[in-house]
Amino acid sequence: MTEQVQENATVLDTAKLVAGAVVLAGGIAALSLLSTLPIWLRWIMVLAALVLGVLVSLQSLQGKLLWTFVQTSRVELRKVVWPERQETTQVTIVVLVMVVVMALFFWGLDTLLAFVTRWLTGQEG
Repeated sequence: MTEQVQENATVLDTAKLVAGAVVLAGGIAALSLLSTLPIWLRWIMVLAALVLGVLVSLQSLQGKLLWTFVQTSRVELRKVVWPERQETTQVTIVVLVMVVVMALFFWGLDTLLAFVTRWLTGQEG
């Protein structure tokens, strides 16, 4: 399943990317230019242009590299050990408690500094 991919992009690769973009742009342009057609048909044309544009772009070097990256990312994602519900709940509670503690700390610090500032400037009221 691992196929060799060439090292450098060629003019043909760039042409494939441009062709994919042109196909997608044509589909988007058809959405507004063919206003006499039903909207559902125009959206099907846009989706078809999107699929065709992606398929054309995936034939380029950059597209092949992107596809290889997606495949390896999926493999790595399967290796992740996700936390259990209980662990997630405990960590969430700890985070919320710390947010409240820090909010109270900064509120107290702000109040103290405001008091000291008023005292130093003689604006006690």
